[in-house]
Amino acid sequence: MTRKARGKVDPIEQEIELALNPGAFIPDRACFSFVSDLDEVAAKVGKLIASDPSRAVTLYETFLAACYLKIEELDDSSGSFGQFVDELYRGWVKARQAENADPAETAARLLEWMDEDEYGFCYHLEKDLVKVLDKANLAAFVKEIRARFDAAAKATPKSDSSFKDRPDYVRRHFGEILRSLYAAQKDVAAYVALAEETGLQAQDCHAIATLLIARRKPEEALAWVERGIGLDKKTPHGSMAGHDLAKLKRELLTKLGRGSEALDAAWADYREHPSKYAYDDLMKFVPKAERAAWHEKAIAAAKGADLHSAIDLLVATKEMDRLADLVHQASEQALENLSHYTTEPVAKKLEKNRPDLAARLWRALGLRIVNAKKSKYYDAALSNFECAKRCFERAGLQGEWQKTVSEVRADHHRKIGFMDGFERLVEGAGPSDEPSFMEQAKARFRGRHRRAR
Repeated sequence: MTRKARGKVDPIEQEIELALNPGAFIPDRACFSFVSDLDEVAAKVGKLIASDPSRAVTLYETFLAACYLKIEELDDSSGSFGQFVDELYRGWVKARQAENADPAETAARLLEWMDEDEYGFCYHLEKDLVKVLDKANLAAFVKEIRARFDAAAKATPKSDSSFKDRPDYVRRHFGEILRSLYAAQKDVAAYVALAEETGLQAQDCHAIATLLIARRKPEEALAWVERGIGLDKKTPHGSMAGHDLAKLKRELLTKLGRGSEALDAAWADYREHPSKYAYDDLMKFVPKAERAAWHEKAIAAAKGADLHSAIDLLVATKEMDRLADLVHQASEQALENLSHYTTEPVAKKLEKNRPDLAARLWRALGLRIVNAKKSKYYDAALSNFECAKRCFERAGLQGEWQKTVSEVRADHHRKIGFMDGFERLVEGAGPSDEPSFMEQAKARFRGRHRRAR
């Protein structure tokens, strides 16, 4: 079969138009269903790749053009429509390859789309394209990108050019794309040359080491890992690449039969940043017979950790007595600064045996909300204060509860929406005393039923 004759509308093209619903605005809440309908049509186009790739190419091009037109009628905060467009690009590449189209032309078309992409659909598109480009098309794409990269190095900056047209930006942009493409080609030499030409970074060392591991060259990979760790230490706050490199170093040392060095490296990383994640990494390299001793050593070393990390570690390792001591020693302000994701689980764990400490945590949770004036969470604050009141009373610390009441009244008396509920709580009617949503619904149903009779 050949592409559709001029003037004759492909039936799938009609389905594309119907699914896109031209002229209708698609609100965010309807985007998932909208994209699902588009997926069904795209699947039909995808099935044509094997039997009629030329027709599939034309339909993909039509679909892409229509999506760029539709975007103005779309409110998609989740990005699902953008992901769908990326899938169309991948489908177009697969169809072009199936019809044995000229790789150079395919690469030129892709770059043209990337240049004209005003909605960001092509942002980091190369990372998706490398998953579907065959060897010849990947080589052609690399050649086109490299030409852009080299041209930018020779270009003269213009005073009236936009930021994205400046040679330094263009060169940096295409340099990042080349990194992804060289990695996909597993071209270590090209990647190393590019990285050193543009400025070697820690993440480059990780990428190069990963390529060398795939080539079964762990010793060379370890050298690059060490180099990357050195670069990362020179940055003010480190980077995610530094964490990945440290993890890779331990794995390589183990693979090379240098388990004791891997343990030393894990211990050094843990001492620098104690946390439950670093603890888990450390214990992977500790001999089973020595875990109890290393556990004590690790918990002792965590005393200098920030409060959030220390609490998470003690919860994860079930060190409840040490957890209680830590909460006892913490200041009220320090507890209030903690996220509720950290504080609430600890408060629940301490309620039974240490209600005095649980009360402090519940109070900190409530104060965190009202002090930050987060009015939409005032109901949660009231529930927190109710838990604090209950725990203070169980611990025989009614005076602490009265102190809390006085503080809230003095600092937040103008927050009428909150204070009404707080005063009811002080009088003994907290949020838990109010009927739940389902209880209200059942009561309403029973009332209507009685009236009907």
